[in-house]
Amino acid sequence: MANHPENTETLLKTPLYPLAQQLKARFTGFGGWDMPVQFSGITAEHEAVRNNVGMFDISHMGKFTLQGRNLVAQLQKLVPSDLSRLQPGQAQYSVLLNPEGGIIDDIIFYYQGEISIGVEKGILIVNAATCTKDKGWLLEHLDTNSINFQDVTQEKVLIALQGPKAVEILQKFVSKDLSAIKAFGHLEATILGKTAFIARTGYTGEDGCEIMLDPKTGVELWQNLIKANVVPCGLGARDTLRLEAAMALYGQDIDDTTTPLEAGLGWLVHLDKGEFIGRDVLEQQKSAGVKRKLIGLQMPGRNIARHGYQVWHEGKVVGEITSGSLSPTLGYPVALAYVPTEIAIAGQLLEVEIRGKKYPATVVKRPFYRSKSRLIN
Repeated sequence: MANHPENTETLLKTPLYPLAQQLKARFTGFGGWDMPVQFSGITAEHEAVRNNVGMFDISHMGKFTLQGRNLVAQLQKLVPSDLSRLQPGQAQYSVLLNPEGGIIDDIIFYYQGEISIGVEKGILIVNAATCTKDKGWLLEHLDTNSINFQDVTQEKVLIALQGPKAVEILQKFVSKDLSAIKAFGHLEATILGKTAFIARTGYTGEDGCEIMLDPKTGVELWQNLIKANVVPCGLGARDTLRLEAAMALYGQDIDDTTTPLEAGLGWLVHLDKGEFIGRDVLEQQKSAGVKRKLIGLQMPGRNIARHGYQVWHEGKVVGEITSGSLSPTLGYPVALAYVPTEIAIAGQLLEVEIRGKKYPATVVKRPFYRSKSRLIN
């Protein structure tokens, strides 16, 4: 069986691609990149992250460095979250919004502080598939005379080291004390003799770090982590891990037709912070209530609800599945779906149509799984 059936000539490859090839990974096209979907197997990789430590090549993600006058004040107008609350070394998960309140992308902004009076710097990490779109939106709305915007997506390696033992393992290669970094904290430190950016963030629901560094050092770190028995993981396990933690996947659970209030991301919306794009729509939704909500579903047996499957209630189609999988940790299928607000209540019984037959599903609180090891903000 071939590694993957697609024509890969047009797909970008990360600097870690040859190492994944050596490990006989199976690949898939994702967001314009040729990415490993699994190494030893999705369940084994998933369990390594939940119980010990695993690592992911996430170098495909968009990486922007920004530096200039009033950087935070300019970014404030593009997101619903109050970035002015950030201290140097802190980060904020947020969303870029269009005028209709729809989500252009979900992002993380890492605030690195003032480097001179009024001049600030930071890092933005965005999704691979939306990188070009996001870059265009940012350059359209930022004052490029005062902000130096650099797209370093293809110049940097990004490795996600995730799991209860992640920080302990990484500490062996880092010059600074990592235990001092709180959740969503970040710093610059030396790894294998070179400067690296290390953030206590991730997309698995576990504790861990995301490390950005130059390609040569990134390759060295990956090789050293393999020698330290860290399990290499692909996009398959990344998807099951983030779904258990009920973290949204852009393009499935959230997109430019969904607002953060509909998607259960109301905690990102700070209406007391002043003007931002899409504010009017969110104010109206906050006042009147949303008509639909993203819910969690639990299903018995092995009946897996997949993306696009229809959700039924009292003989009518009321919504559709955005993400669904068998949960390796919990042992039963879980899913996310948008349904009318009046039935988006824990304990509500619904049905999901799978290959022409309807199967029971129960609305449950999110996340489906909560780690004991993960740091709380």
